[in-house]
Formats: sequence, C-alpha cells, structure tokens
Amino acid sequence: MSVIQASDAFMAAQVLDLVLSERRKALSPREWKHRLAGYGYRLMQSDEGVVVTSIRTGSAVCAVPGEMSV
Repeated sequence: MSVIQASDAFMAAQVLDLVLSERRKALSPREWKHRLAGYGYRLMQSDEGVVVTSIRTGSAVCAVPGEMSV
C-alpha cells in the first residue's frame, strides 16, 4: 500500500477517490475508518465537516463530501 500526501489539488483528488472507494467497500463506518488507517489516513470531525488527515503528519489532506461522511 502506498501513502499519498496531498500537496496540490490533483493529489487531494486522488486521496478523495481512494477514500470514497474504500467507503463503498466497507460494510460500516467503523470498517471504513479501519481500512483508511491501513493507508495512513484517518477521518477527523471539524467545523467544516469530515476531513481526511494523515496519521503520520496530522495534516489535513482533503474534505469528505457531506453525503459520504460518517
């Protein structure tokens, strides 16, 4: 598994594609979070909604669209 660090809009779009793909495969929000952790990402709740962050650096990568959030 490779970890993608978002430094621009294209990379953030790739991470969002991965996140949404894993959500479609997961049977529950808990499994979704576990699957993302395997790639080095976690979901954090913020004032703007759910944000994907890097486990390693803690930096925000991209936002999850409202209809797909936890």
